[in-house]
Amino acid sequence: EFLDGEEPIDTINPSLLRMSRLNMNAGLFKVTDKVYQVRGMDLANMTIIEGDGGLIIIDCLTTADVAEAALALYYAHRPHQPVAALLYTHSHVDHFGGARGVVDQALVDAGETRVFAPNGFLEAIGGENVLAGNAMARRAQFQFGPLLNPGPCGQVDAGLGKVTARGRVTLVTPTDVIVKPVETHVIAGVTVDFHLAPGTEAPAEMHMFFPDFGVLNMAENATPLLHNFCPLRGSEVRDPRMWSHYLADAVERFGERTEILIAQHHWPTWGRDNVIDFLERQRDLYKHIHDQTVRMMNKGYRPAEIAEVLDIPPSLADDWRMRGYYGTVSHNSKAVFQRYLSWYDGNPANLNPHTPEESGKRYVAAMGGPDQVHVEAQRAFNEGDYRWAAELLNHLVFADPTYEPGRLLQADTFEQLGYQSESGPWRDSYLMGAMELRTGNKGFPMGVARSITDQLDVDMLVELIGIRLQAENVEGESFESNWYFSDIDEHHAIGLDNCAIHHRPGATIEGAPSITCTKAALADAVKGAVDVDGFLAIEGVSASDDGPVRMLFENLDQFSSEFGIVEP
Repeated sequence: EFLDGEEPIDTINPSLLRMSRLNMNAGLFKVTDKVYQVRGMDLANMTIIEGDGGLIIIDCLTTADVAEAALALYYAHRPHQPVAALLYTHSHVDHFGGARGVVDQALVDAGETRVFAPNGFLEAIGGENVLAGNAMARRAQFQFGPLLNPGPCGQVDAGLGKVTARGRVTLVTPTDVIVKPVETHVIAGVTVDFHLAPGTEAPAEMHMFFPDFGVLNMAENATPLLHNFCPLRGSEVRDPRMWSHYLADAVERFGERTEILIAQHHWPTWGRDNVIDFLERQRDLYKHIHDQTVRMMNKGYRPAEIAEVLDIPPSLADDWRMRGYYGTVSHNSKAVFQRYLSWYDGNPANLNPHTPEESGKRYVAAMGGPDQVHVEAQRAFNEGDYRWAAELLNHLVFADPTYEPGRLLQADTFEQLGYQSESGPWRDSYLMGAMELRTGNKGFPMGVARSITDQLDVDMLVELIGIRLQAENVEGESFESNWYFSDIDEHHAIGLDNCAIHHRPGATIEGAPSITCTKAALADAVKGAVDVDGFLAIEGVSASDDGPVRMLFENLDQFSSEFGIVEP
């Protein structure tokens, strides 16, 4: 309710405040005949196409609970039809996590409901949500601010939408994978032209054109803001050059036949000329940041120097739809640099610096101790030089996290930087940092959703074992083993050498111990649902020698998502 009205709020950047109020428009919306969207119930949209005797659902929000509620809202106002197909636009959890809230796995297994996804979809989910999932989930707490209270001094908007939903994150494995650059399918009597756009906003992503309705769905590649080349939570660095290319390709392929543009965030654009203008501006936005970053990079500018001087041209900056409510020119330019030249800025002084704790101790000592650093930081704060105050106080907090005046002044500093931020994730990150410095909290427990682990193939489950292996515990150990997964009829050779897991799908090693189990049993062991003895006791599990099994599962590290970010 604090966002109601039109009055300015002095703790919210005016531009972000405008976007925050626009994103308050929530409910079931008619786009055109037979095309509907549920917007504002989660960070992303659910798009619903009314086909012949069945619904086509495009993306299913973050959690099954919210997806079920979104579909119930639709059914409250439209005729009840079964779900004929679920279409995943891309591999981010706010677009697939609600799958079991809208489709029944039994109907999928029976072939009555189809599930479409872009090529590489499951591999991309495994890389981001599983292998790097623990660290990414913790960092996402800063990007989205889930622990911040909504209000003028707290969470106001994510830029891309209001907030991310909570509840059961789920996944239903695709039955149909789009592999050609453009594929046409007829689903429930509706023609869909699928247009792959890999390596753009997600590693696996696709657009969809519906010629029957003149509707082009650009997934998350053309929303009314500047998106991320690498989000603050972390990800593979995206390629803005290819992003721009696929926007141009969409205009070329579908522009003259498009009357309405939709995406899986925000609101539609109506009218062919408006659609083409918007897509061409988005095309130029991403290409400009890419090209100018690379130009300055080749002139010897460092990431921080590029970020300080690069901006988008006035012809784009004056368009609200190109503003940095989610991504920013600053951190996007740094992502471009990283994509081409790595994290290293080329200065040997930055090649092997001390850890933040050790650097902090030395800076504080060199400046005359904690009290003197605090005095200088307070002066910077009083003068409104919050970036310098934050840099000084960061050294102080890492040097001595028990020094309460430094923690509290850093919290005040972060707060002021957050109030000034146009980007929702920047605001949330600063305010989450302030909150943790004041309370001592380090987020809340998170982990990879078990329903996602259940859907992974054997290759990715073995990868997950590898990244959890406590190498120090298996130094000097070695084994080979043959695994047969009876439910999927697959043979895999899994071994250990030099403190690393190695794996050969389809192979068997003569004379090596043999283990028979199901993929589901392996998933249970990997995700910690059973211990080693529990795994060996599962019906259908047998081992000629349990040594390799124990070597694997008794040396798996446990991850905690409650680690420090703004302090050691």
